[in-house]
Amino acid sequence: MAGMAIQEGPAGGPTRETPRSPLETAKEIAATMCRQEKEAHWLGVRMENFLRAHERRIESVTAADVCNYLEGLMRKGQVEWQVKQSLDAIGLLMRYGYQREDLMIPALREAWGMRLNQRVGISVPDIRGATAGGVVTVSERLRRVLRVAHYALKTEKSYTQWWERFEKFSGDRPEAELGADGVRAFLEDLAVERQVSAATQKQALNALVFVFGQVLGRPLGNLGDMILAKPKRRLPCVLTIEEVNRVLGELDGVPLLIGQLLYDSGLRLLEALRLRVKDVEFDSGQIIVRDGKGEKDRVTVLPEVIREPLLEHLRGVWRLHQQDLNAGGGRVQLPYALAVKYPNADREWCWQFVFPAAGLSKDPRSGAIRRHHLHETTMQRAMNEAVRRSGVAKPASSHTMRHSFATHLLESDHDIRTVQELLGHSDVATTMIYTHVMNRPGIGVRSPLDGGLRFSRKPR
Repeated sequence: MAGMAIQEGPAGGPTRETPRSPLETAKEIAATMCRQEKEAHWLGVRMENFLRAHERRIESVTAADVCNYLEGLMRKGQVEWQVKQSLDAIGLLMRYGYQREDLMIPALREAWGMRLNQRVGISVPDIRGATAGGVVTVSERLRRVLRVAHYALKTEKSYTQWWERFEKFSGDRPEAELGADGVRAFLEDLAVERQVSAATQKQALNALVFVFGQVLGRPLGNLGDMILAKPKRRLPCVLTIEEVNRVLGELDGVPLLIGQLLYDSGLRLLEALRLRVKDVEFDSGQIIVRDGKGEKDRVTVLPEVIREPLLEHLRGVWRLHQQDLNAGGGRVQLPYALAVKYPNADREWCWQFVFPAAGLSKDPRSGAIRRHHLHETTMQRAMNEAVRRSGVAKPASSHTMRHSFATHLLESDHDIRTVQELLGHSDVATTMIYTHVMNRPGIGVRSPLDGGLRFSRKPR
């Protein structure tokens, strides 16, 4: 039973179950998530330290309290990676020990990022102050805020694009005059004139709410009634097993390996491309997905059928890495502050990408020249061409393989909660949509024509 410990009686048999403490539960979860025992140990120590500092009111702790605590650690001389590790430990303790979903790691990272912005003067209403490089634009400040809070590069590009489109829509109006009325007019224009989808309109709303609240320091509040794009309920495109075989049969080399991972493991395309060597567990037959959608880690299956081809592929990647090292390179981008904590880790084999790019490229944020992972468009083009050659008459894409993975598991009577965990869905309702596209004969409706109905033509 989760969260319970069995005590032994005098004869060695179990007598009763006693509940684990929140700290013990959180430590146990942390131990399963860490690859090294040392890392799990220090997460536990940092949980204990935070608990001692807030023991009397631990269940009423807020994000502001956590940020105050982290600031105290900085004043005591702790460096960035140590503070980051404390944040992660607190997030695990509050999420799994005290069931505080409002204090999960992503929420704490965002709150701490905003606190850091305030400390260095980033998040202030006046965005027109002169700097050594000239005027600081809202877009530039937005990028800095998002990077401090560890938002994905795609989110940074999306939010910046929406802000610049809003500025263009607003014309020459001063920034100080922009607010809820202008945002509402912009969103209605998207729905009425541009006829964007409900998801696109919502993305624009999220971006502008973030800019006004976190960058300009002027939260929008309630936007009131406005015209919303009508949401459309669309069923995902799913291939049959025979169609999957036909499409994969048109791929070879690295695209074939990636396509097999998308279908056999249910990975999103970027999750597959961002895999590191350390994330593939050949002995246990598992793949560890790090920082998936919503910054969540999860475990999924490593299919036996691609075990040997993947090992052979990694031998080639290792040789490429040795060539890069001999040339003075061999470095990859590391997440968060790991490059500070482990200065040489970016050259280690375990951190290399499973699917590296053919050439070196410039990091869009740091400017460093490194070997990144294969670009997503490379796989998208290969998949589109494979679908065309296979003759499958469906608008299939790389993501269709993930849809097909989920649907075929459910058709094979796998438990929907298991499928939910493999896919990394927060809500089982998201997984439930695949039940609507399952190939189940006899759904309770029979065509009248199949029932013997015949049409007769009237003589003319």
